[in-house]
Order: sequence, then C-alpha cells, then structure tokens
Amino acid sequence: MSARPSAVSLTSTRRPSGERAISIQHETIEELTASGEEIPILDLGPYLVGEPGALDALATELRHAQEDVGFYFSINHGVPRELIQRAYDQLRKLFALPEEEKLKLKVNKAGLGYIPPKSSIYVTSPVNQNTMPDLNEVILTARERPADHPSIVAGRRFTGPNKWPNETLVPGYRETLLEYYAVMEAFGYKMLPVYARALGLPADYFEPFFIDPTWTTRNAHYPPAQAEDNQFGIAPHRDHGFITLLPLSDEPGLQVQSRSGKWISANIIEDAIAVNTGEFLNRWSNGRFMATPHRVVPPKRDRYSLAFFFNPTWDVVSEPFPTCVGPDNPPQFEPGTFLDYLNWYVDSNFSSAGGGKRQHASV
Repeated sequence: MSARPSAVSLTSTRRPSGERAISIQHETIEELTASGEEIPILDLGPYLVGEPGALDALATELRHAQEDVGFYFSINHGVPRELIQRAYDQLRKLFALPEEEKLKLKVNKAGLGYIPPKSSIYVTSPVNQNTMPDLNEVILTARERPADHPSIVAGRRFTGPNKWPNETLVPGYRETLLEYYAVMEAFGYKMLPVYARALGLPADYFEPFFIDPTWTTRNAHYPPAQAEDNQFGIAPHRDHGFITLLPLSDEPGLQVQSRSGKWISANIIEDAIAVNTGEFLNRWSNGRFMATPHRVVPPKRDRYSLAFFFNPTWDVVSEPFPTCVGPDNPPQFEPGTFLDYLNWYVDSNFSSAGGGKRQHASV
C-alpha cells in the first residue's frame, strides 16, 4: 500500500526553538478526507537531498493532497527562514510609506505596481457572490527581465517592466525582494518533477512549458480595518495560475474552504510554505487537481503576505494532460493560453485602479 502524507488539524502548531527540521506525525490522509477539515503536510527534505525513491514517494503524497484537498503545507523546503523574514521586513517598510509615495508606483499598463485598497472584487469566484471591494493594498511584481526582452518589447502584460520604490526611501527593497524571488522561482522549478510524476507523467514533462515562467507576486498588506457585510481582506476566490507558494504569515487571517463548504482558519506552522493549485492547473489537469477556494478575513493586527504565483511561459496552452483524459473522461474546458487566462482573470476582478477593466465599484 502506498504511503499517505501526514496531516495536521488547522490549529496553531509551533516547532521548538532552534530545531533545524520539522517532523510532524498526525492523522493519515484517509482521516483527512473523512473530515475534510485538515490540510496535509508534505516533507520535501528527502526529495530535495536526492534520497532514492523520494521523488515518486513525494509525488504519491502530492497527488492525494491535490486531488482531495488542493492545499498543503510544505516543510523542509529549503527556502531560508532568514530570507523570508527579510522580505517581510521590507514589505512593512514599503507599505508604511506615505500614500503619495506609494501612488508614484501605481500599477502600470503591464499590470505591475501598486494597487490601493478597495480596487478588487472577485466577481469570478465560484463560491461567493462577492459584492464589496477588498480591504488590502498590494504591489505586484513579475520576473525581472531586461528592457530588450521579447515580451517587454511586445508589450505583453505581467512580464515587465517592474516598478520599484526609491532606494533612499526603502533601502535594500529591490535587492532583498529579487533575492527572495530568485529562491522562490528555484523552489517552483524543483517542484515540477513532483507534479509531473503525481500526474503520471515523465519527471521532465514540464521543462518545455517553463522556459520563461510568467510568475508574478502579490505582496500584500491587510490592515486591521472594520469590514462591512460581505467584505474581506481578500474575498473568497481561487487563484489564477499553476501553483501558489505562500510563506505563512505570523498574523492569522487566511481561511481555506473544506470540501463540505466550511471555512477553516489555516493557522501557523512555523517555517512552512503553503502551496495550492491555481485555476490554470485545474483546467490543464482537466479538473483533476483542485483549485481550492480561500479568503483572508480582516486581521486584528497588520498582516503581510508574500504570495508567489509560479506559472508557465505566457503562450502555454491548457490542452489537458494525456493522463487526465480518456474515453470516459473527455475534456471539460476550452483550451487557452496562460496569458489569455490571466488577462481575463485580472480584467474581470480588478478596476482600472488595480490594473483591470472592471467598471463598477460593486456587482
């Protein structure tokens, strides 16, 4: 019988100070899927150090997590805690700038830059009729590319150029965030063979689809604001892309919807990175890997987020994987390019102040 990942109930779990690796023994995923109210924990350590058989063992765990839950916590992932903390520290300094300074970074025609609070309503959400603008403020950043890169020359959205704060106002911001993004991109690449094997594909299957990944980041500040009815830090939604990598914040607020429809607080597992499927991978896998709804409720204290959306090259088409279709499982979705899907997602959910095309303040 194949191994199953461990799981943890969604309550605060802390590891002892100074412990270098995390080891958590809890319920099996059979119990997880019975309750639908727990998120599995995947230990990436053996795979990342190249232990024999670790790739396929982790792929088996990942497959169950993505088919049954859509979210998981990764531990022993190799992203330095110190780097994550430095990136969070820089975000705090950026969002502490006066409003007029932040507006100098206002989102550009490439869909990158600063987005003020109340600029998004996730009208595409399949799980809630979102009617009120979200309370968070955000700065969106893409992979750093030179000015003569073909995508920038062609004017493709979400490929650059990025907007950076004045170095004298936030010293080290650009350097620190680029260091963080490089490590997160490397982490995303390391996970591709695991996703391929989880889908029954060769380990190198995804290599040609991620030659120039269209990853973006959503660096957010959630203030402890008073919410109106049906208003959130970020409303119930599903992410747009391939996978989202999210180092957990010290301040709670993230909630995940279980299969039963219950909203459950995803509290802190120290040093873990939460990973979830986006809608593009859901479509690419013909619905096999779940894109799980989630939201952020207004926190009690300022909350910051470093969401990293690891996505394929802009022109990749979501033709379903050969292992996800068959005579009894026909394609469920119309194929399209990643960039077309991202354009639709942003234009539908964001006003012009947020880089989209939604015309009204409410639906």
